[in-house]
Amino acid sequence: MNKSVKKYLVEFIGTFFLVFTVGCCVLFGIPGVIPAIAIGMVLMIMVYAGGQISGGHYNPAVSLAAVIRGALQAKELVPYWIAQILGGTIAAFLILQMVTPPAYANMVNYESTGLIIGEFLFTFALCYVVLFTATSPETEGNSYYGFAIGSTVMVGIFAVGSAICYGAFNPAVAIALGTMQIADWSSILLTILANLLGGFAAAFVYKFVKSN
Repeated sequence: MNKSVKKYLVEFIGTFFLVFTVGCCVLFGIPGVIPAIAIGMVLMIMVYAGGQISGGHYNPAVSLAAVIRGALQAKELVPYWIAQILGGTIAAFLILQMVTPPAYANMVNYESTGLIIGEFLFTFALCYVVLFTATSPETEGNSYYGFAIGSTVMVGIFAVGSAICYGAFNPAVAIALGTMQIADWSSILLTILANLLGGFAAAFVYKFVKSN
């Protein structure tokens, strides 16, 4: 199999399981389940599983940051995005086959300023951590990068998720939330914009800090 195709497959699988976990935690509401921990853990697991093949992004904002930083070729950005969004969307549709009735009652409308700030800051934090722990020469080969990445998402969900924003920190997750009728599409567009800006900013901070 072509090396690039293997990367895209890994990105598809990782994003699928991330979104599937998000959907199960939010829509099934099983007593005793703490969504932030489950979502952070599944991201950590998938990052460790696929990091050596694709980088374990599972997030268009992370892939954008990786391109700006120089850890991913620009020509691979769109295929990465397609694999990630496809994986998340298929997971969302699968969740909808199991949830009855459709989850319109779970839809929450957030104030735009808080939504943008929350999504931007923790997407920035996520991409910042990814770049410094998983792409920096000084930390190459470390064993903690997956834990650091998953923990960042977990902390973000605890801090701002449900309080001021959806806690997506990931355009693929945001699109899936809209597909699962958890979020309205106008809020999803703001979430995606904030996520991409967070990734963009994190990449430039990384480059500034690492510059001579």
